[in-house]
Amino acid sequence: MRQDQVKADQCRSAGVFAGADRAGSGPVLFDAVLLDRDGTLVEDVPYNGDPEKVRPLPGVRAGLDRLRAAGLRLGVVSNQSGLARGLFTVGQMRAVHARVEALVGPFDSWRVCPHEEADGCSCRKPLPGLVYAAAADLGTVPGRCVVVGDIGRDVTAALAAGAVGVLVPTPVTRPEEVAAAPWVAADFSEAVEEILRRQHAVQPAVQAAAVRRGGTVLVVRADSAGDVLVTGPAIRAVAHGADRVVLLCGPRGRAAAELLPGVDEVIEHPLPWIDPDPGRVDPAQMQALIGRLAGVGADEAVIFTSFHQSPLPLALLLRMAGVPRVAGISDDYPGSLLDVRHRVPAGVPEPERALSLAAATGYGLAPTDQPTLRLRAGAVPPAPARLGAPGYVVLHPGSAASSRAIPPELAARIAGALVDAGYRVVVTGGPDEREVTAAVAAAGCVDLGGRTGLAELAGVVAGAAAVVVGNTGPAHLAAAFGVPVVSLFAPTVPFGQWGPYRVPTVRLGDAAAPCRDTRAATCPVPGHPCLAGVDPAEVVEALRVLGVPGEPVGPATTGVAVPAIGGSVPATGGSGR
Repeated sequence: MRQDQVKADQCRSAGVFAGADRAGSGPVLFDAVLLDRDGTLVEDVPYNGDPEKVRPLPGVRAGLDRLRAAGLRLGVVSNQSGLARGLFTVGQMRAVHARVEALVGPFDSWRVCPHEEADGCSCRKPLPGLVYAAAADLGTVPGRCVVVGDIGRDVTAALAAGAVGVLVPTPVTRPEEVAAAPWVAADFSEAVEEILRRQHAVQPAVQAAAVRRGGTVLVVRADSAGDVLVTGPAIRAVAHGADRVVLLCGPRGRAAAELLPGVDEVIEHPLPWIDPDPGRVDPAQMQALIGRLAGVGADEAVIFTSFHQSPLPLALLLRMAGVPRVAGISDDYPGSLLDVRHRVPAGVPEPERALSLAAATGYGLAPTDQPTLRLRAGAVPPAPARLGAPGYVVLHPGSAASSRAIPPELAARIAGALVDAGYRVVVTGGPDEREVTAAVAAAGCVDLGGRTGLAELAGVVAGAAAVVVGNTGPAHLAAAFGVPVVSLFAPTVPFGQWGPYRVPTVRLGDAAAPCRDTRAATCPVPGHPCLAGVDPAEVVEALRVLGVPGEPVGPATTGVAVPAIGGSVPATGGSGR
């Protein structure tokens, strides 16, 4: 329900539709901030229809004014089942909203779900309908919105729409919701500060952005395929300002490097301080690498690393190769190894972390580009004809790190549940996973295990309606094509940094499992408890949340109750949550 559908003159911000085409006009992270009402903007008074009971939470007015001053549009997305229950009237709700605006300033959109849980609507959070509707009101898309809320349902709705979710906990927020949220702020002011910091961090200085630097730039990402894929936006930013881009990668990332736009040449060389199973440092190999780096003739180098890696070993080799300008993210003192020493707070998504380094070095995305993952045009072959029309579900159970793989027995049960729900399922995996994919596909799926390289796998993912996967490369391929993801995400690394980026996602699994933040490649806890407890029915429901229904096998439904972040959430509080 739109507020202007219950009050004709409610929309009074002159900027609501000004620049409605802005979603495609420039490379900014965020156009709009969408906010839950009760417990986020104002005190949570159960089923409140009395404007005299409206009390803003600390820091809200000042924070909203900062967002407005930064040019961000504001909307409210709120469950208000008290309407359906007859606990207050539309007129009373209007009066409450008018009082909210009198106290904290105007909003450009109000979107309200008036339904009860059992009504089966598509707008009640944790379903994403309100987020989609509010983004449309504001002339943008969910991927360029931040949703701020106080419970898991707010964040689940944000992720399911492809928006960024921020949890600002209150005493009623459950610990499992906090554990599962990709971004947690201590209070509203901190949330606003980080929104604006992230927005600013990916924009190069005006002086630097105005000048095309040209020359040859060596960029480095020496990890696995997924790591290379998430660095793609930053590499495109460098390519926008350079004449030639040479990418140094390791053997595990070579196939992904070949798929990235903006890369003119790829150099493959293992780096023993990066590889997960390294050999000894061979002085002869290091000398050979120095020679190869010198042969590039780079005017500068940008070393992209993950949050737990150091750029300094390679920076030393680059100096020995004669590269005159070197940039990297480093908390450690770099001495004369880095000309640009950049720092990034913990918890920033890996694509933005890399983009912020590019910006600190003076490189920004082209005005027509966006900070999303994408692949080089023409690099991806079409899916095999035997898969039929697009719209199947890809189930990818494996991972190079076994701690992040879906347990085979669970994957087989998920496959069976998806087939029973009417989905066409394609099971994918690497050459060493053929036995697993064959067992999983036995439920009536197409088995492509070991039959695709990375480019071919990308073609399969491009034709999918959704991908069911752990924290591994195909999740990032899905993000590159805008394909929704059901993410069975082992919490060995932070979801906020490594989850599927800016694509509709439902996260499943125990985010507070003992393996949390261990970075373990092999599961350190017997039984793989972070994922083993996932019910296949949750995967089916997650697909429906993402708008990917199977063929009905019983009475049709619209808008089912689904697990919110951290599990199902009882209806409580003023929003009927």
